[in-house]
Amino acid sequence: MKKLLTLSYLALSMATAQAQIYLDPNAPLEDRVQDALSRMTLHEKIQIAHAQSKFTSAGVPRLGIKQLNMSDGPHGIRAEVDWNSWDYAKWTNDSCVAFPSLTCLAATWNRELAGDYGHAISEEFLFRDKNVLLGPGCNIARVPLNGRNFEYMGEDPFLAGELCVPYIRRAQANGVACCLKHFFLNNQEVDRSSVNVNVSERAIHEIYLPAFKKAVQKGGTWSMMGSYNKWNNVWCCENDSLLNGILKRQWGFDGAVISDWGGTHHTWEAATGGLDIEMGTDTNGKTVDKSKGYNFYRLADDYEAAVRKGDISMEVVDEKASRVLRTIFRTSMGPRKTFGSMCSEAHYDVCRRIGQEGIVLLKNQKNILPIRASEYRRILVVGENAIRNMSEAGGSSELKTKFDISPLEGLRALYGDKISFCRGYYSGKAMYGKVEKLKQKKLDSLRADAVAQAKEADLVIFIGGLNKNRHQDCEDGDRENYELSFGQNELINELSQVQKNLIVVTFGGNPFATPWLNRIQGFVHCWYLGSMSGSSLADVLSGAVNPSGKLPVTFAKKQADYPCFRYGEEGYPGVNKQVYYKEGIYVGYRWFDTHKESVQFPFGYGLSYTTFKYSKPEISSQTGLETDDDDETLFTVSCDVTNSGSREGKETVQLYIGDEQSSIDRPVKELKNFAKVSLRPGETTKVRFKIKASDLKFYSEDQHRWIAEPGKFKAYFCSSASDVRGVVSFELK
Repeated sequence: MKKLLTLSYLALSMATAQAQIYLDPNAPLEDRVQDALSRMTLHEKIQIAHAQSKFTSAGVPRLGIKQLNMSDGPHGIRAEVDWNSWDYAKWTNDSCVAFPSLTCLAATWNRELAGDYGHAISEEFLFRDKNVLLGPGCNIARVPLNGRNFEYMGEDPFLAGELCVPYIRRAQANGVACCLKHFFLNNQEVDRSSVNVNVSERAIHEIYLPAFKKAVQKGGTWSMMGSYNKWNNVWCCENDSLLNGILKRQWGFDGAVISDWGGTHHTWEAATGGLDIEMGTDTNGKTVDKSKGYNFYRLADDYEAAVRKGDISMEVVDEKASRVLRTIFRTSMGPRKTFGSMCSEAHYDVCRRIGQEGIVLLKNQKNILPIRASEYRRILVVGENAIRNMSEAGGSSELKTKFDISPLEGLRALYGDKISFCRGYYSGKAMYGKVEKLKQKKLDSLRADAVAQAKEADLVIFIGGLNKNRHQDCEDGDRENYELSFGQNELINELSQVQKNLIVVTFGGNPFATPWLNRIQGFVHCWYLGSMSGSSLADVLSGAVNPSGKLPVTFAKKQADYPCFRYGEEGYPGVNKQVYYKEGIYVGYRWFDTHKESVQFPFGYGLSYTTFKYSKPEISSQTGLETDDDDETLFTVSCDVTNSGSREGKETVQLYIGDEQSSIDRPVKELKNFAKVSLRPGETTKVRFKIKASDLKFYSEDQHRWIAEPGKFKAYFCSSASDVRGVVSFELK
């Protein structure tokens, strides 16, 4: 036996001594993968398929193949956690820049800024020697109560996909893999680890898959995170139809599928169902730690035993190992890897600019905004979010920042001692788990103090909204209702009764009811703005920057108006762990448009301190003929946009397409393109859009494919889904 072992090690040493193509970062990627694969033992191939710590998966030390270091999240690199627990490691050099939430990025409607975001955040991951960035997220905002909507990019798949692509491309150009999440149908946090989603084939292809598909085929994402929930009664991290069928075979994804932490349940199903790296098993993704070793993972000892018994083929093992190696050779051993940087001036600049362009001006009665310092002697800021650290809590997206400029600090830096502050309400400490109980007497005292001070002020700026506590914008739980919590509605009403000059500023990743809207003069929504929060907000409120954000979600008047609530508990949150998407493709503005229901603020809406005029649109035909080539340009449409106001500003021109003669029901119109243009006062630019074959297609459940029917269509030039500035008709022949 000793002699056999010696011969075995000798053979391995001889193989290793041969030309080590896999170690050459300039060699063709697939040559590296196949060379490494040929040198690995079965056990080594098993080892790289599962975690070796909370946030790393193994490499092959014997061959010099590095491990993969992963970290949350999509808005900044998370503070270091212990190797084998969820406790923070308490490093002193792991503070980061908190970038704005992805809903804020979506509200910019700015592809270039999305690329800047990916570049800046990847540099911080590089500096901390992380290879996989667990983000971005592009699940669709179906439910306005979803605790993780702030991590996603709104209700429209076209917008989400268009902003994912430059984020991914710029991040991966630096040698950091994006891990797109959560694939797919992770549209609620209630029962997230057990709920099965029942949804039509058409809705899947038209609403819930397109952003992911675009991120794979145009963004080239190197990894994908499976979601917790089930689809067709199979967990998404083990779903052969989803991972192998759609993602890998149909879309040609060549990277690694990584489980969400605790999303793996079986060995054979995970191995044959398309999962490549198993992370976090026997945790709920955040709070539970059973302190076991990693050999108990589904893709560890049991996986190896199944292979040796012949229950799982070596073809499956090699295919899975190839995907992991491909990810390693692109990142931790990749040719593009650089050193990165941390908390640089450039990163804070990106943070500030995204915040500036993501802020949405929703109401500006009597031009109360921008705030001119000379017009007011006493400005009272009311509201806890003026001083709250929005980088804390929220679940896995929690960040430890080098510094955060609060809204109050930003306003004081601009307006000096004109600013005074009163808390007004209290929401409890920033925490992921249990909710701190509040005493009504304390709340009443805070409110009374705010109202009393508001009487003496010349202007009141209320700064509230949501936060990242449990049952707000937070992982592993949804909001309990559509209202603002902690008595904010009552406080705003009372403030409006004693102060006519009242501006409401809100933070949060979800829409909410605004019953006080008619009693206030100004309304600004900020999402989460990151480390430069106060500076970005002050820039917009003061007029140093003209607001240009547009809503990536619809603000309905009340919770019951959203389609997911029209079907009782079956529609949300589900009955007996089954949820039914009975509204089909009619999510967000598609529902409200088609059913002619009024909303508080439509998708794509956002005001400016200037005005924009659109000319009558024009159309020219390239071919105008039906084709199966999705990328073929059939028509070109254009219109002139003029800044008709007195300030420089940016306008997002939105192109929607409507089918006038469809054989099946279709929305009145759907977003198919957009362009953000910057114009000086009086300046005019021509905005052109190509209408491609794919823009006219719908998914046929009868034919199981995308088709475009010849007939009449309309192209809508819009400033929002409800603000149509011009329409041009055309016919597909």
